[in-house]
Amino acid sequence: MNALTEPLEYAFMQRAMAEIVIVGALCGLVGCFVVLRGLAFIGDALAHAVFPGVVLSYMAEKSILIGAFVFGAFTALGVGILARSRRVSEDSAIGVIFAAFFAVGVVLISREAGFRKDLGSLLFGNVLGVSESDVLWTGIIAVVVAGVVLAFLKEFTLVAFDATMARSAGYPVFALDLLLLLLVAATIVASLQTVGNILILALLVTPPATARLLTDRLGRMMLYSVGVAIGSGVAGLYVSYHLDTAAGATIVLVATAVFLVAFVAAPDHGLAAAWLQARRGKHHVHHYHVEDEVG
Repeated sequence: MNALTEPLEYAFMQRAMAEIVIVGALCGLVGCFVVLRGLAFIGDALAHAVFPGVVLSYMAEKSILIGAFVFGAFTALGVGILARSRRVSEDSAIGVIFAAFFAVGVVLISREAGFRKDLGSLLFGNVLGVSESDVLWTGIIAVVVAGVVLAFLKEFTLVAFDATMARSAGYPVFALDLLLLLLVAATIVASLQTVGNILILALLVTPPATARLLTDRLGRMMLYSVGVAIGSGVAGLYVSYHLDTAAGATIVLVATAVFLVAFVAAPDHGLAAAWLQARRGKHHVHHYHVEDEVG
């Protein structure tokens, strides 16, 4: 019992727990639509494209959330606009903008020597170093993003499963795509300090991918995804505290372990279920042939 209560005696762990619960819930919710729409590459691009905004905010001694969100919004809008061209595919638009913005960030870093000491925390996260104001701002972003997702849940769901039908029914698919990209950008910005630039995609994709193995219903998928994200975050923090490992990376590894368990043991979509189903199929085929011969 002491192993569970000891970490919570420290204020930095209390803030870290609050932060990871908020970020986990946010990534678990928004990540469902990232997975359903196949937007993992866009999520990765957004995570890297906010890099120059973070550097500029650091140089101006402002919150990194400000610069990160500005560049995240520019990236989301740029991808959405460029992808409308018949001559430029969505993947190409993502690659062009992602590479350009990330290069801008690298150039800025090369001219700002003082920033290099904080580069590790940016790339891999520093959830143990979050302040009360960081937790507050993350909470505000999470409430806004979750509110928008729930407000447009029907529209996002229809576009996720059948964009062609949504378009023929008169839904503004392009506007909804842009809105979703902006929500993904906001989620990434809110998660920057928790798991870092490199590991954000794992927290955004792994929990909903796990939930997708456990259910075929969107509502349950969202609940399971949020639960896996929060549970992995809290468990990862405890493991990192007791083993003295990097918190962000440990959280991601715990989430990955949960995914692998689901991948093997999920009741309907796991490897074990598929193997049993195949075995039953072979048994039924064999049984049929035996009866056929006897008849």
